[in-house]
Amino acid sequence: MDVGLGLPISDPAGLMEWARRADEGPFSTLGLLDRLVCDNPEPIVALSMLAGATSRIRVQTEVLLAPLRDPEVLAKQTATLDRMSAGRLTLGIGLGARLDDYRAAGVDVHTRGARLDEMMKVMRRIWSGEPYAEGIGPIGPRPAAASGPEVLFGTFSPAGIRRAARFGDGFLCATHLTDAGRLFRTTEEAWRNEGRTGRPRLVAQFNAVLGPDHVVEEARDSLYRYYSGPHYLNLPAGFAEGSVANMLTRRRQISDAIAQMSDIGAHEVVFYCWAADVTQVDRFAELLSGG
Repeated sequence: MDVGLGLPISDPAGLMEWARRADEGPFSTLGLLDRLVCDNPEPIVALSMLAGATSRIRVQTEVLLAPLRDPEVLAKQTATLDRMSAGRLTLGIGLGARLDDYRAAGVDVHTRGARLDEMMKVMRRIWSGEPYAEGIGPIGPRPAAASGPEVLFGTFSPAGIRRAARFGDGFLCATHLTDAGRLFRTTEEAWRNEGRTGRPRLVAQFNAVLGPDHVVEEARDSLYRYYSGPHYLNLPAGFAEGSVANMLTRRRQISDAIAQMSDIGAHEVVFYCWAADVTQVDRFAELLSGG
């Protein structure tokens, strides 16, 4: 099973070294989150630089808040990154959970689901190379694959899972270990209901940290701050505290998570790191190699 790393957001300049070390290691993917009203690097720009600094590892938005963007520009940006990285882009997309991001972008938060559905139709058409509209030619460049970059939907809701089955190549599951199996089976059922063949790609994501106490505390503090505040939509009370409590901080926990996700059919696990210490890459690599 593939294992990827989610990148911290507190030190954008340091991500080049994360990418170089990960590219030399046993990792499959580098993931980067997206927010607007936050001190994080913009993921399409940042991942473009990381793709240029690496030769093998995939780059993935996890997840890109697509409704904040125009589909035509987003389709062109992602096709460019996918083509120039030789097909190494995975577009993880979703709706997000922060009201202030939508206010800053001037986008109606209440119609974000319907907007994303329409965006996927537009982007799939653009990636296929069809003319954009009557009297308007194609929007290039063509992505590396005729169907476009791989698209995974990050979601918790039944509607989001149905959207993944209708428009995507798979599902990003950022939830507790105990819920992942149920959500994977729900995704596979939705996939079949849409008449899709084969299996959706199933990716699990967990917050994790490996390092001395001060690195663990930095990760916990960063995660808590990220999920704190008044602007979140539909998050249960105590979500920030629960996320910190469920962060994987020990080698045995991480090894067990990999084994459990393999047992329930995950194709990949991405461990999202919240501390800037780049030596975490080496610690995760050592664990994966059995050291």
